[in-house]
Amino acid sequence: MAKETVLTSEGLAKLERELEELKTIKRKEVADKIKVAISFGDLSENSEYDEAKNEQAMIESRILQVEAMLKNVKILDAGALSTDTIMVGSKVKLLDTEFDEEETFQIVGSTEANPDEGRISDESPIGMNLLGHRIGDIVAIPVPNGTVTYKVLDIMM
Repeated sequence: MAKETVLTSEGLAKLERELEELKTIKRKEVADKIKVAISFGDLSENSEYDEAKNEQAMIESRILQVEAMLKNVKILDAGALSTDTIMVGSKVKLLDTEFDEEETFQIVGSTEANPDEGRISDESPIGMNLLGHRIGDIVAIPVPNGTVTYKVLDIMM
């Protein structure tokens, strides 16, 4: 059985937009590149053709990947989220006890993870170790360069 893809409703919409763009725009663009490259003649030494075919393979691979994710998608129900415990979909405000700095994260499925936007995967060390904790809990999280300790300050939806 394929792995379940956990998404927020925003993440689902983003993935559907990506698939639509890949199928309607990117496929056409790469097909046009292939036509132009073929017009250059001799395909055995035609780097433009090779590059366009590689790009086509990557686009088709991504289309298959996105379609597979969408077939096994689980949408996070915002109504089922609780502010009692941290779960996938929760936004959490944490205090890094070592540096006395507050950080805010949203725990999301790995497909939507983007640490630069404060969206961390439920499969990451931090995301995985925060799940199930409550406000006031102190959570020691093993990370590659040691241990990070957070105090859970708030759980939001």
